[in-house]
Amino acid sequence: MTPAIDLANKAKISFSVYEYHHDKNVASYGEEAASALGLNPDQVFKTLLVSGDEKSAPVAVALVPVNHHLSLKAVAKALKLKKLVMADPQLAQKSSGYLVGGISPLAQKKQLPTIIDDSAKNFEEIYVSAGRRGLEICLAAETLAELCRGSFADIKSE
Repeated sequence: MTPAIDLANKAKISFSVYEYHHDKNVASYGEEAASALGLNPDQVFKTLLVSGDEKSAPVAVALVPVNHHLSLKAVAKALKLKKLVMADPQLAQKSSGYLVGGISPLAQKKQLPTIIDDSAKNFEEIYVSAGRRGLEICLAAETLAELCRGSFADIKSE
């Protein structure tokens, strides 16, 4: 079990967990999950942490489909901030309590504002990391937003 799965169990929500063999040579973790599980990449979301600058701790969590890039400008606008950068991987791991490639938006060590791309609402359920590489949790986007006190905004770039 992971903290993310423990939180889902404790909240008594409807969810499923999917495991696959993670290839340590693959760097695109989200796309690997979609491919290994035979899922629509638009329905599998990667968890990204953003900061105010390269040396500061993460200030927010952003979720976008694995086949899209994050628009830092759109996330900053959604958070009413001037500028954001991708969080340093080491600081992201320290803040979340998870390893890069297995960062779940659920049950992070430090609860951060969470923005989920609007496209998640197009699906009955979405997939996000369950807290380790090779493990995905499937749940309703609205339920995910409730559990991580998240909101929705158009934050992906093509």
